[in-house]
Order: sequence, then C-alpha cells, then structure tokens
Amino acid sequence: MLKPAPQNDPEDPSPPNLRVVAAGRRVSASDRGDQAFRWLSLACSLLVPLVMLAIGLQLLQSSWPALRQFGWRFFFSQEWNPVLQEFGAASSIYGTLVSTLIAMCIAVPLSLAIALFLVELAPPKVSRTVGSLIELLAAVPSIIFGMWGLFVFAPFMANHIQPLMGRTLGFLPLFQGPPLGIGMLTAGIILAFMVLPFISAIARDVFQLVPPVVKESAFGLGATTWEVTYKVTIPYGLVGIIGAVFLGLGRALGETMAVTFVIGNAHRISASLFAPGNSIASTLANEFSEATEPLYIGSLVALGLVLYLITYLVQVVSQMLLRRMYRSWSVGL
Repeated sequence: MLKPAPQNDPEDPSPPNLRVVAAGRRVSASDRGDQAFRWLSLACSLLVPLVMLAIGLQLLQSSWPALRQFGWRFFFSQEWNPVLQEFGAASSIYGTLVSTLIAMCIAVPLSLAIALFLVELAPPKVSRTVGSLIELLAAVPSIIFGMWGLFVFAPFMANHIQPLMGRTLGFLPLFQGPPLGIGMLTAGIILAFMVLPFISAIARDVFQLVPPVVKESAFGLGATTWEVTYKVTIPYGLVGIIGAVFLGLGRALGETMAVTFVIGNAHRISASLFAPGNSIASTLANEFSEATEPLYIGSLVALGLVLYLITYLVQVVSQMLLRRMYRSWSVGL
C-alpha cells in the first residue's frame, strides 16, 4: 500500500523529511522531561520515610544507654529520681494516654455537633462567620492556650467545677482529692479546646461534600432533619470523619506547652483526675535542659522514642481502619 507523500506546509519552508526528524527530536526531549520529572517525584516521595527512619534510628541510638540499663522495667516503673539515677516511663505514658483520652471524649462530640450545625442548620452568614472563627482558633499558638489555662481556667476549675464534681461524683475514685485546679482533667480540657477546631473544620468540609440530591431525596421521602443527618450525612462522610478524629488524636498526643502549664508535672500515677500528673511531652519540656548525666539524657530520649512509636502506631491503625471502611463503603455502593 502506497503511503501518501507528506504535504508541504506553506508556512514551513523546510523539506518534509527534515520536519519529521525535528518532530522526532521534540518527542524524545519530551520523554526525557517526563523521566526527569518521574525520578524527581520518586526522590521527593522517598524523602519522608527516609527522614522518619533516620529520626527513629537516632532516637533508638541515643536512648540505648537507658534501655540497656533498665530494660523492660523502664516502661513499667513510675520511679523518676535524677539524684539516684532511677528512671521509669510509666507515669509519663499514663498521663499522655489519659489526657489525650479526656480531650478526645470532649472534642469529638463537640466538633461533630459544630460541623453539623454549620452545614445543616445555620444560616449562610452565621456559618461563614463561625467557620472563620473556628479556623482562627486553630491558629492560636499552644503557649497562649497554656497561659490562659494556668491563669484563667485553672482557678475557675479550682473554685467552681472541681468542688461541684467532688460533691456530686466524689464517690468515684476519678473525682476524689483536693480541688487544685491544675491536673489531668484540666490538661485534658485544654487539649480538647486545641483539638476541637481541627476536627470541626475537617468535618465541616466533609459534610459539605455530601451531594445535595442525596439529602433532598431523603427529605422527599419524609425524613426529618435529624434522620437525614444520622442516616445520610454522617454515613456518607464517615471515612472523612474518622480521618479527622485521628488527625486530632495525633495533635493531642504530641502537644507540649499547653499541657506543661496545667498538668502539674508530677511523676506519679493517680486514679483521681484532680491530681497532678505529667505527660511525655511535658517531661521533655521541663527536664531536658537540666539533664547532664548520660543516663538522664538517655532516659529522656527514650521517652521521646516511646512517643514516636505511639504516634506512629496511631497513624498505622488509622490508615488500616480507613482503608477497611473505604473498601466496605465502596462495596456497599
């Protein structure tokens, strides 16, 4: 079969064969650009896991003197005496988990309620104004929360909230003890204030992505606003809501200055939420500048390694949960 001869372009005076060669050169140059972009993207994507691996190895190397000295006892002992060179991480781990649990129990329901109100019930002007204020709250530095918690919120807790809780719920070990103002409960509430804008802002964006036709169909079938909310809006954005919750959880686990101001910084485990305690981040902020002995420094770095592993474990669990939920949601569709 005869191939048609290339047509002459009146605007290109070069012969047809030269134009074919030039086109081939342009394609090869484009391929080289794609390959360079591909390798650059690969290098950038590998940078994050390499940095995480380097941080983990450095923490493990620096904490090895303490881990070798105390072994597994380090993770289960609440002894912390720099004079006698006896260190344990149990009180710090306990304080981190308890304060974070209190914060999430308060922040998650409030955040979802705020997001649902802004999307489903609030007028547009109110929704925009309140949404902007929530985003501004997320930009407040943590040390401001800590100072406000120490000078304003802790006295309010000591004079009003904790005495009331002691009188009404004092039969429970969680609410026994003198109302000091500072302690695990105050730290958890301050953490809740810090986590709330992150969860509510993401949840609001998730709820706004629900197609209006889906909600209108539910309303057309006679569903009330509450029924549309918990049967349509929340199930549709459940994957995004879980992601927002785990994002707030990661923020609460590593918070330092706000917790340091109000938690009390006591190395002991107490069943009462009114009692002072400490967290891993607050211990590092308080004592790292004073550490001089290698075993003391190694113990503090070992606390950082524990926090690193807890945060990494939380993120891995969240990703597994989100993938499973997304897979089941896709199958359901």
